[in-house]
Amino acid sequence: MNDIYNYIISELKPYEKYGSIVQENGTKLIGKAPHIAPLAWLHSIYKGLEISEIREIESKLDIELPKDYSEFLKLCNGLKLFNTTLSLNGRRTSYDRKAEINARQPFDLSTKNIYERPKNTNSEHFFFGSYFSDGSLVLIDKSTNKVIRTDRNKFRVLNSWTNFNEFLKKEIIRLKKLHNEDGTLKNGIDNTTPKSEFKNKGFWNNLKSIINKRNSR
Repeated sequence: MNDIYNYIISELKPYEKYGSIVQENGTKLIGKAPHIAPLAWLHSIYKGLEISEIREIESKLDIELPKDYSEFLKLCNGLKLFNTTLSLNGRRTSYDRKAEINARQPFDLSTKNIYERPKNTNSEHFFFGSYFSDGSLVLIDKSTNKVIRTDRNKFRVLNSWTNFNEFLKKEIIRLKKLHNEDGTLKNGIDNTTPKSEFKNKGFWNNLKSIINKRNSR
């Protein structure tokens, strides 16, 4: 899992020429983003958690975290890419917005796993992040280890990736292509979420795929 952390640092390093600081709580902020807000930053990487803190998350959610995400949290307690274009959630201990300016924290994992959990989900679905553009969510299906993007209110597969590492690497690459060198969005880009696999295939192709799967059983 150190490989994915090193990959994140390597891919975001070019933005450090626009500024980089480490806050008092260990949060690393990369690339000032005055086009968003005076105190905004392009990327936020939150300091990794101790095993005891990860156990607290599991106790709060009453689940065992997927191994990939548990290992990820040891390295960074979530992150935000291109401000909040893509947010990966973690453990949040304070909601004091004034204090957070100097000690920023991630969105909490409990929000989407407990309080705003979409309909039609099952106990194998672990929600860990979201896209700002349309509010869609990303989850790990613990039965397959796959990452899935779904609607925010009702479970429906929009995209899928083989595992967490593949998801994060591909999304960092994709999002970088949508933005200019300074982190501003390129002209003509109005949606920063991945194109839905379901929509790309079209209704009839999807129907044909469903029928073929049923016939092959």
